[in-house]
Amino acid sequence: MSARAGITRRTFFRSAGEIGGALVIAFYLPPEHAHAASQTQAPFAPNAWLRVARDGTVTLTLDKSELGQGTHTALAMIVADELEADWSKISVGPMPENPSAWSREMLTGGSTGVYLAFDILRKAAATARAVLTAAAAAQWGVDPTTCRAESGAVVHPPSRRRSLYGALVERAATLPVPTDAPLKDPRDFRLIGTRVKRLEAPAKVDGGAVFGLDVAVPGMLVASVERCPVVGGSLARFHAERTMAVSGVHQVVPLDGVPWQGTRGAWGVGRVPGVAVVADSTWQAIQGRNALEVEWDLGPNTSLDSDGIRAELVRRSTGAAVQARAVGDASAALAAATRRVDAEYETPFLCHMPMEPMNCTAHVRADECEVWAPTQNQTRAQQVAAETAGLPVEKVRVHTTYSGGAFGRRLESDFVSEAVALSKAVGAPVKVVWTREDDVRHDFYRPASYNRLSAAVGSDGRPVAWTHRVVAPPLDVKFAPLRGGMDDSLLTGARDLPYAIPNLLVDLVAVDLPVPLGYLRSVGLTHNTFVVESFFDEVAAAGGQDPFELRRSLLAAKPRHLRTLELAATRAGWGTPLPPGRGRGIALCAWGPTTCAEVAEVSVAGEGAVKVHRVVCAVDCGRVVNAAGLEAQLQSGVLFGLQAALYGRITWRGGRVEQSNFHDYPVLQLAEAPVVEVYTVASSDTQGGIGEPGVGPIAAAVCNAICAATGRRVRTLPIVAQTR
Repeated sequence: MSARAGITRRTFFRSAGEIGGALVIAFYLPPEHAHAASQTQAPFAPNAWLRVARDGTVTLTLDKSELGQGTHTALAMIVADELEADWSKISVGPMPENPSAWSREMLTGGSTGVYLAFDILRKAAATARAVLTAAAAAQWGVDPTTCRAESGAVVHPPSRRRSLYGALVERAATLPVPTDAPLKDPRDFRLIGTRVKRLEAPAKVDGGAVFGLDVAVPGMLVASVERCPVVGGSLARFHAERTMAVSGVHQVVPLDGVPWQGTRGAWGVGRVPGVAVVADSTWQAIQGRNALEVEWDLGPNTSLDSDGIRAELVRRSTGAAVQARAVGDASAALAAATRRVDAEYETPFLCHMPMEPMNCTAHVRADECEVWAPTQNQTRAQQVAAETAGLPVEKVRVHTTYSGGAFGRRLESDFVSEAVALSKAVGAPVKVVWTREDDVRHDFYRPASYNRLSAAVGSDGRPVAWTHRVVAPPLDVKFAPLRGGMDDSLLTGARDLPYAIPNLLVDLVAVDLPVPLGYLRSVGLTHNTFVVESFFDEVAAAGGQDPFELRRSLLAAKPRHLRTLELAATRAGWGTPLPPGRGRGIALCAWGPTTCAEVAEVSVAGEGAVKVHRVVCAVDCGRVVNAAGLEAQLQSGVLFGLQAALYGRITWRGGRVEQSNFHDYPVLQLAEAPVVEVYTVASSDTQGGIGEPGVGPIAAAVCNAICAATGRRVRTLPIVAQTR
């Protein structure tokens, strides 16, 4: 069916006999309703289904993963509100198992899960509501305009008649389908904008929720994989005699290496070879792996180390660069400046460290393949499974489980490919389980960066020129060659500097390194907001300006940024006295249309012990769907970003990642967590996401607060390594 075609009766419903006496609503939207995460128009015809059963249960089929961020609850709220459903009757069904037959890419990332579906799901629900209302009116022989839907029923106020949705299903399935059902007036929303408890929470509490590690398939074996410790290496030989003597071990299977998602680069590495131990249980597989004797050809990258990486970034920072944004003549303004500020900022590689390590279960048969995975990227998982199994893509079914965290790591499908390859090799279903050490040492890392910044300060204390050179390994090269040396993922938060500075230059040097890279929650904001917002405070100090007031004065053309900044400062009590030894710091960022500002209160005790006492977070994301979910997302973003700012750092020596577990890559402890207050700007502006923005400002806010408390400027992360 064409994306521009209307809804036909055939696509709108199937017979009651086919679907067990339920009303199924299929809906299509023309391309003008579709928009991508980049805010650019792209033609696509998304479709989804909501099912109203005879008992009144409304079951939703959603195409976004529930990764712990509350997406399913928010999407269900949109449908329930527009449908006027009884919230107690809402159920989320399994995600589609054949992504290739779905109408859009099945991927959860970039904080797009809710706002890109908002209009789509409202339209679907409004259509269902209109048909159910028409069914009730036909049953009563009244004008549909005299009826209204409320709380899972249609009522006719003049006659005080009322019929539950479930009782209307069969009649509704026989009626013509409206092509342009009216949407509710937002003033009539009952659920959207309120605080609603998470739909999946009870199952997570009582143990009923199935995560990837919980999957159990009849006849299933478990595998643990020893992988080459150096990127670009290969398997030389292995000896499995001791391993095969371990109780429960079935086979030892060499893996030539599973393909990374689209990875390419000057260093030409695309596979990580390994040796898998397949056993009856996870414990036996790991014990067998510990007994394995493996020899590697470590390849050309054994000289890779963090000091060398830093030296290369520094060396390249003085060479040629690709211009990303230019306003006025920053070079001339700097040359003429009487007050100038220069600084270098550095950020490290980071790993994702979700609480549930990577895992996947696969069962390859002669003519089909099933995959059970906690994935963010069903489309790619299906493609990788098909390629590995040697089957057509439509012969692969992907069962999406709950995920114990993701943060971008589960956009990759390397763990899926391993499970499929091993199931094919042993002729049985196989669950691949990574250890924490595997996760840390074989991640797709957030790029490190080296930054050179300069600013000129005018006689009024305001910046008149700003230059920023970002030097980092390119991330977007995973998917295609860089166009003109430009990598947008490295520039978020730097190129789009919101402040009104008359002369501005932002450029980029993309440096190829033999390091596997991937998207981490907040992507470029995780390093650029720290750099930009910290340096802004240096510029404010050079001009004798209050950092909040200076930001405020330069945001007149950015009202959304301005009101978010002001809300954070007001709620934090900016300018009011603090206890002795404490300092406040402020920072601001934007992720798409969403703006986020944070104020941190910090003290530094003896030997550089940094304590973050309080964080005030303000956000403008347009219309809020679940206020409770928004608060939780922003609090989690603050804590996620704070952990990285304080402790996060991946280093290399001899071509190997040095960190391995929580003892040398710490996560934030409960006693270290600050009070995080979340405030929302009441806004009807363009809706945006909330998963990413809370991460961006926290490192700069904390470092600016450290400087306010101690006079010491932190220009290199992690903080703890610089303050001790």
